[in-house]
Amino acid sequence: MFSKILVANRGEIAVRIIRACKEMGIATVAVYSEADRDALHVALADESFCIGGPEASESYLQEERIISAAVLAGAQAIHPGYGFLSENPHFAQACRQNGVVFIGPDPESMQRLGDKALLKEEMDRAGLLVIPGSQAVGSAEEAEEAAGRVGYPVMMKASAGGGGRGIRLIREPSEIAENYAQATAEAEAAFGDGSVYIEKYVFPARHVEFQVLADEQGHVVCLSERDCSMQRRHQKLIEESPSPAVTRAMRGPMMARLAEAVRRVGFTGAGTAEFLLDADGTFWFMEMNVRLQVEHCVTEMLTGIDLVKWQIRIAAGIPLAFTQEDIRLDGAAIECRVNATGCGELTMLHVPGGPQVRFDTYLVQGTKNPPYYDAMLGKVIVHAGTREEAIRKMRAALCELVIDGIPTNISEQLGIIGDERFVSGRYDLTFMGNR
Repeated sequence: MFSKILVANRGEIAVRIIRACKEMGIATVAVYSEADRDALHVALADESFCIGGPEASESYLQEERIISAAVLAGAQAIHPGYGFLSENPHFAQACRQNGVVFIGPDPESMQRLGDKALLKEEMDRAGLLVIPGSQAVGSAEEAEEAAGRVGYPVMMKASAGGGGRGIRLIREPSEIAENYAQATAEAEAAFGDGSVYIEKYVFPARHVEFQVLADEQGHVVCLSERDCSMQRRHQKLIEESPSPAVTRAMRGPMMARLAEAVRRVGFTGAGTAEFLLDADGTFWFMEMNVRLQVEHCVTEMLTGIDLVKWQIRIAAGIPLAFTQEDIRLDGAAIECRVNATGCGELTMLHVPGGPQVRFDTYLVQGTKNPPYYDAMLGKVIVHAGTREEAIRKMRAALCELVIDGIPTNISEQLGIIGDERFVSGRYDLTFMGNR
């Protein structure tokens, strides 16, 4: 097992990883930008290094500086969290070359799984239905040609994407050029990789993803699904597990097929296979995220399995201590993302409490939310015996949460969970006007 890990991220996920390391007896190293000098993850870590200016391109995307900090601190491994360099095979390779373990898949697997077209071919051979699409396109002209082959409407997506960045819905050829320029610039700024690809637009549909854990010994366990259909401009707002649209008869076979597919492609670590579930109950495979998801804690609450700790153990060569038959789905879990709707300084924070209520955040009194990064301030996660109870518990938790000094979307989240369409479970990707 590792004795020291560098956390190559910021915000609530950096705090989450540091806490997991502390519970495992592992020392931690934080890296931070000039804007995050007084951040909570810096205070919690055993050591910390400033790696550059406030923009992500000046700091959290600086591979050499992050690896230099790890080597200087004597860290044996780097945990990338999500976003930034978490799905960057070049960074994973650089870690290896410097004798540092990248907590995630090896660079060869990441490169292969990052090829959306190749991965779809492999998943198709493994028995999954895949959404028609293209390989990465290098120009607006290539994008238009690919869209013509796939058939409008199409989605343009960042190859190294996540968090809703670099995604555009395109209905006709005249929209290609402008959207290509915007999507590639957005992807480059967020991930250091501006490549995009084209995918058929499935409508109407729900966004349903399955969490998997896979160790180096070839064991794969699927930890059920999360419904992530509550989105605005492809940014997730609420996630829940299990999905109200997935029956037990659908879930079992899907998990078995997916576990076999993941085994066949040779993935190791914590990953998420993303699907669109259409009105006929058909799962269409989109892509696989080979990192921790923002919404991983929904699965943790539902199954009782700490995904961050198992990421670390798998990277250290430790096999999974449970099998698919050991997984029990207990009740229902819901997560609401609490986002800033403007800049400010936190003057008061009151965190909701009670059994099975969790608030993952980086906020402390005096925190200023910098304008350079994602707007998410934290995540409220609840778990209860039934979905109806979980909704009531979430409403109580959101009503109790107080964040003064920084404007937030708490009232909007209360409106969503009180909406009849959400309460009934009969909602899809169009709920927030995504068309």
